[in-house]
Amino acid sequence: MVEINRDELSQAYSQLKSTQSQILQQEKLASIGQLAAGVAHEINNPVGFISSNLGTLAKYVDRLKGFVEYQTTLLETLGDPEKLTALKEERQHQKIDRILEDLADLITESLDGTERVRKIVLNLKSFSRVDQADQKMADINECIESTVNIVWNELKYKAKVIKEYGELPHTLCYPQQLNQVFMNFLVNAAQAIEKQGEITIRSWLKDGFIHVSVRDTGSGIAAQNLHKLFEPFFTTKEVGKGTGLGLSIAYDIVKKHNGEILVESEVGKGSIFTVKIPVLEKNDA
Repeated sequence: MVEINRDELSQAYSQLKSTQSQILQQEKLASIGQLAAGVAHEINNPVGFISSNLGTLAKYVDRLKGFVEYQTTLLETLGDPEKLTALKEERQHQKIDRILEDLADLITESLDGTERVRKIVLNLKSFSRVDQADQKMADINECIESTVNIVWNELKYKAKVIKEYGELPHTLCYPQQLNQVFMNFLVNAAQAIEKQGEITIRSWLKDGFIHVSVRDTGSGIAAQNLHKLFEPFFTTKEVGKGTGLGLSIAYDIVKKHNGEILVESEVGKGSIFTVKIPVLEKNDA
């Protein structure tokens, strides 16, 4: 009887420790989400007026260019030939024509840069979704794409990313939490690749379920470890590179959506992690 109680206490303690760690991890993610949303808001304002000012500057440069061309034409008609020659030489010396051409290119590149920053900010806001922690109708492909953009720095040096998004209906879900699942799969896929490989992201609809899979050409997972993947604190990574909570939290999130995670893996060839969640309408909640 004492041994049974000890076993029960040990199991209860392990479960309590696991739950506490998961709560702490989720609180960390929530804090990061709040920070990301705050940073996105702070970046958005200056980027807005930089973009607006560059747009105005482009119009002014066009007007100046037009005026310089008009002035040149007028001087050729009315001006002294010697002064005209001196003016042309000075124009060439100061590289006025090249400056006018470069100005337009510089402004275009700067506008492209601010547009990229704007998209990053939008992805950051979409990923954090602090104001959308509750259930809402969401586009899963949009969730995947915003997550890919957020973790792009982890992926771009390790793998070619192939996207095969299918047409999906909007579904009632917790977008912020699903973003965490996709982020975990993508980062794990990148870390499983030693040098260069491929990561393929697919989404499709089948029998009323949305499927999202992340396939990598990494090192793969040994067969004896597959059944342990979703256990709290289990990790095959080096010390300091993983808490062993990522997949455990992902499992709980998907379970909360009445879904499941399927894993296929072969050592030396890679792994496929697939999320399967039911399509829900608002009135299904």
